[in-house]
Amino acid sequence: MIDKLQKIINKDKKIAIGLMSGTSLDGVDAALVEIEKSSIETKVRLLEFATLNYNLEERNKILDICANETSTVEDICKMNVYLGEKMAEAAMKVIEKAKIDKTDVDFISSHGQTIYHSPEYFATLQIGELAVIANRTGVITVGDFRPSDMAVGGQGAPLVPFVDYLLFNNKTKGRALINIGGISNVSLIEADAKPEEVVAFDMGPGNMLIDAVVSIGTNNKNTYDANGDFSSKGEVCNNWLDVIINNDSFLTKLPPKSTGREQYTFELAQNLYDEGISRNLGFEDIVATITAYTIRSIIMHFNNYINVHHNIDEVIVSGGGVYNNTIMKGLKDGLKQEVSIMDQWGYSSDAKEAIEFAVLGNEFLHGNNNNLPSATGANRGISMGKLALPY
Repeated sequence: MIDKLQKIINKDKKIAIGLMSGTSLDGVDAALVEIEKSSIETKVRLLEFATLNYNLEERNKILDICANETSTVEDICKMNVYLGEKMAEAAMKVIEKAKIDKTDVDFISSHGQTIYHSPEYFATLQIGELAVIANRTGVITVGDFRPSDMAVGGQGAPLVPFVDYLLFNNKTKGRALINIGGISNVSLIEADAKPEEVVAFDMGPGNMLIDAVVSIGTNNKNTYDANGDFSSKGEVCNNWLDVIINNDSFLTKLPPKSTGREQYTFELAQNLYDEGISRNLGFEDIVATITAYTIRSIIMHFNNYINVHHNIDEVIVSGGGVYNNTIMKGLKDGLKQEVSIMDQWGYSSDAKEAIEFAVLGNEFLHGNNNNLPSATGANRGISMGKLALPY
């Protein structure tokens, strides 16, 4: 097996699968990619993409283990194995979709499913057992990246800026890459920047609270605002929005910073929904206001920090938020930079994070540093990841 691993590392081109399950809890994304070389010479090409959706029961069980009130050690252990099976199934799904044999895949790289993230204690937990993925697929598997960064003083997030730099640095234009998943985050790459000059951080809620209030308001008939249809029919309650923004202390923290479901909880979404009802707002008005919360949080970071300290010419948006027309219109109207979506640059908005974790896995296999201390706050660059071998 070690000889096989060395042969894979020595290949100029590798076939890899990146797996990503984010805070939106939509499902497991699987990106089949061809990766050429490594480090600053990295080139990546998406070959196929598939998503294995979570059903409502799976989604609720994951939500339960993310909350102190409903989580048990037994449930976490069981879900770790269950999600390992699910992630292996997602890998096999994209292999079948691409009509290749699993022996053609050199390695799998999995982000796992974050169930708790506590950067103030340098602690985090991603589940989806790597050994299960490796042995169900028969493919060498890399994963569990975040703890390595936190062990050297980092926040373990955000991690994708490392790959954002490899793929999108430009000699003449400064670029901001926004990903709107459950949380909104940004990578700032000024023109002709060096890797250590990249700045990245979480900016607050993305789709997480929007999804939650839609689920509450429709009694789980809908779990997200497809195309922004609900929000487009509502009116933003600006007085209430001001209160929400002022009560969110995360928005005024300076980078490096990261957040997650611990800050933007389902309980918070329930409280916001109830407050909207108490203000005599209709369902669509509540969704419009919570959507505006996401939009304004991003714009605030640009106005108060990014535009003050960085020279950014272009904004490229990825993640599920690109399909919400209300969010995209709000960003285009509110940002001074030209705003485009990832698909216009030859990458799938859905697949971007899964692609990036495939690249992080490739760097790990080569023994290269794959964190950015300027983004995570780590005291040094390290090679993040753990290895699981199939037997």
